[in-house]
Parts: sequence; C-alpha cells; structure tokens
Amino acid sequence: MDLESLRIFIEVARRGSFAAVARDHNIDPSSVSRVIASLEEELGIRLFQRTTRHMTLTEAGNVYLCRVDALLDELEQARNEALAVSVEPIGTLRLTTSVAFGHKYLVPLLPEFRGLFPDLKLELLLTDTNLDLVSERIDLAIRLGPNIQTGVICVKLFNTHYRVCINPSYLEREKYLYVPDDLRFHKCLLFTLPDFRSRWLFRDGNGIVSEVFIEGDVVISNALGLRDCALAGMGPALLANWLIDEDIAQGRLIDLFPKYHVTATDFETAAWLLYPSQTYLPNKVRVMVDFLKQKCLAT
Repeated sequence: MDLESLRIFIEVARRGSFAAVARDHNIDPSSVSRVIASLEEELGIRLFQRTTRHMTLTEAGNVYLCRVDALLDELEQARNEALAVSVEPIGTLRLTTSVAFGHKYLVPLLPEFRGLFPDLKLELLLTDTNLDLVSERIDLAIRLGPNIQTGVICVKLFNTHYRVCINPSYLEREKYLYVPDDLRFHKCLLFTLPDFRSRWLFRDGNGIVSEVFIEGDVVISNALGLRDCALAGMGPALLANWLIDEDIAQGRLIDLFPKYHVTATDFETAAWLLYPSQTYLPNKVRVMVDFLKQKCLAT
C-alpha cells in the first residue's frame, strides 16, 4: 500500500462520502471507491459498512483509522520539520474566515504575503459558517468573538470592540439620540444573530452595565451589508471597530456613544487564530501566523 491510499482512506472516514473526497481531489468517485476496495483486499478486512444512503467505519476500520492517522501525522511532521530547515514554505495553505473580515482585513494583505512567499498556494474560504478544521482540511482559521472553544490551538490576533454608529445625515432627520436608552425610539439596523437583534449592552466609565432593547425592520446576515446600510443613513448599527474605524475617521459614520463600551454578547472579544491541535505547526501555517501578527503590531 502507498501513503496516498492511506490518505484517501482517512479522508473518506472523516467525510463519510466517496463523492465528497472525489470532489476535493477533482477525480471520479469510482476512483476513490477502487482505492478503498484495493486497500480492503490488501488488508484482508472490511473497512466500511456501505448502504445506499450511509457509509460508516467497521470496528476493524475504526481501529485501523486510529493507528494510520497517527502514523501519517508523524510522517507529515517529519517531512515538515525537514523542509522547514531547507526550503521556503510550499504546498497549499487553506485559510478560512468570515466574509466581512476577509474582505475588509485579510484580502488587502494577500498581495504582500504572496510577494514574500510566491511558491505557496493559497485557498481562501470566505464564509460566515464556522467550518470544521479537520473534516474540511483547514490549515488556519480566523474567527471573531469571545474566547474560542477547546479542541484547537487558539492564539489571539488582536482585541476587538463594537460601536453604535450612524451616518451624519440620519441625525439631520431624526433627533434625540443623546444616550443609549434613546435607541428604543429608533429603527435600528440589525444583525441576524439572536442577541444582536434584540438588545445591546452598554458599560459606562464606572463599569455599570445597562441593557437597551432595540427594534428594527432591516435585518441582515452580513456585516458588510449592515455597514452599507449605515453609510446610506438608514439607521443606527452595531458594528465592529475593524470594519468601521476608517469610516469614523473620515466622517462617513459617527460613533454615537464614544464614552461607552458596547456589545451584544461579551465585552471581551477578539480576533483569534485557530489551527488543528497538533505537536508541530507546519511551516506554511507558521509563516502566515507570523505575518498576521506582524501586520497587527504595525497598525
């Protein structure tokens, strides 16, 4: 058996589908099926139970998966360690983050990164769905929010915070927005997540937290869309600083309550770098992590 057959087996076990693995490799599903059949014949055991709708590991297949998965990790680690001291980062770096953060923060940095590492291929998956790092073969993820779940390596990139912002033209039409409680009398621009669309939290300079219930008839699932509506003067919006700091500096938006800390969930939020838990960080991931940290320190 060869290493590629073992890799195909592991991917099929994780994805539970010949078709999904075939799409990842741009090959026909029958080719994946033949690899698994050949491996089963060579081993003399059945690795998968197959029905018309489901495919699951057999008991023997599960035992085999645990051993070969660890073995391939060791071989990949040995290869990466050898490459790290001899060549520039190579291969494909699969990176994911949210649509808004990707467009606003990450994509503008890619030309510089590509200039530093021209032989490293990039696959950037911009989605507001939190992809599973292992099953989707993600090397590095950037996620936003409070502290991230366990099970992965998590490194803080930078702290984030939120602001209630509005276009100056809105205040020319609608008065009485002096304190956070005044938001109850305005139609706010809302994000689809439950906490973001029902109430916002404000903490004053004395540490006192107040809860303001908000309403609105425009609900959007993407922060870029909310920002565009706020810029158009459609109402107040709660947006992250990394998205609207430039707009506020240029006068396109106004921070309504600069003396307050504002949030919909937790006052301590950040942008986090996540990668699958393992003892060795591949060189292709390390250079991106170092690059992003350096860019954050420079801003």
